[in-house]
Order: sequence, then C-alpha cells, then structure tokens
Amino acid sequence: MLHLQRYLLTGMLTIVPVWITWVVFEFFLAQLSKLGMPLARLLSDLSQEAVPSLHWLLAPWLQSLLAVLLTLLVLYILGLISSRVIGRRVVNLLDRIMNRIPVVQSIYGSVRKLISVLQTKPDNIQRVVLINFPSPEMRAVGFVTRVFTDSKSGEELAAVYVPTTPNPTSGYMEIVPLKSLIATEWTMDEAMTFIISAGAVAPEQLSIQMDK
Repeated sequence: MLHLQRYLLTGMLTIVPVWITWVVFEFFLAQLSKLGMPLARLLSDLSQEAVPSLHWLLAPWLQSLLAVLLTLLVLYILGLISSRVIGRRVVNLLDRIMNRIPVVQSIYGSVRKLISVLQTKPDNIQRVVLINFPSPEMRAVGFVTRVFTDSKSGEELAAVYVPTTPNPTSGYMEIVPLKSLIATEWTMDEAMTFIISAGAVAPEQLSIQMDK
C-alpha cells in the first residue's frame, strides 16, 4: 500500500502542471475554435467540392485546428489594420455604432474601458496590489482598475479585480479603501503567472504588511 500511495502521489504531482496548463489553454482554444469554425467549414466544403479526394478536410479535429489558425490569422490582420490610419478610423466608427445600440453600449463600453485601463499605468498607485480578502488574516492578489472618492466621507477608494486560480478570466470585484491596499513591485505578467501557477511561480520574498 505504501508503494502504491507513493507512486500515485508522484504521478499526480507530475500531471498537475500539465493539467492546469491544459485547462487554461482549452478555454481559450475552445473560444477561438468557435469563432473560426464557420469559416473553416466553408473552406473545407469548397475544397471538397473542387477536389473530392480532399474529403479528409472534413475531419472534426482538423476543422477545429483550422478554425483556431484562421481566427489567429484574422486577429493578426485585424491588429495590423487597426494600427494604421484607416484602421483607426474604422475602429472609431465601430465605437460610435456600438455606443448607440441600447444595452450593447453598456457592455461594449465597459469592456473597452477595462482594456484601456489595464493597458495604461495608473498615477500614484501600483496596478498590482494585495488586499485583505476573503478575511483580514488572508491576502489576495488584485488589479486596481479605478480610483474614486466616497461621496459622503471623502475617503479615496479603489476598485480592485481579484482573479481566480487557475482561470483568471473569472473573479471578484472589490471596493477597497485606498489606505488598505498593500503595494507590490510585481508587473502584470508576474502577477498573472503567479495566479495561473497557483503560487508555484513567485518571487523568493513578498511582504504582506502595509508600509508605515
């Protein structure tokens, strides 16, 4: 039994990093595949009609792979175009259209603002912080998305997004007094690596105490 337990545990510890990596990438690959699947199926059907011997293009796994590659290609082209003058004009036109559609404007505008905020460094405050969550004795890594003021007390507050492990696309939105934030020296990349790896990849030293 000891022999069995030992190697079962070793096997689990070996597979966990692979499993966590797969869970994260599976989520993004599934989304990319859904986006590109209609175009992949269209290209496969057209290819089969032109050359019947290419029936193997209809294989589900190949269509999923083709869908991911097509989506990445479209995103690359979109990024390349949007960085040009004409592309920026098209993006601005899209913004104006989306902002005039009821309900859609709230979602679209919020996401655009979040992306814009995360791409810029905040003034006089560290982007990556620690907060007392979910209890005063515990700390959680969070990203400051906005700083505002309490309308009654005048106290400065921060909106902090706390991502979950190993999928950082889900998490909690917390409003924390600015004075309660614990600053870190981490970059966004370092914080995301720490979160996705469940803390396995982290600096050798970290202070969870507030600066006096």
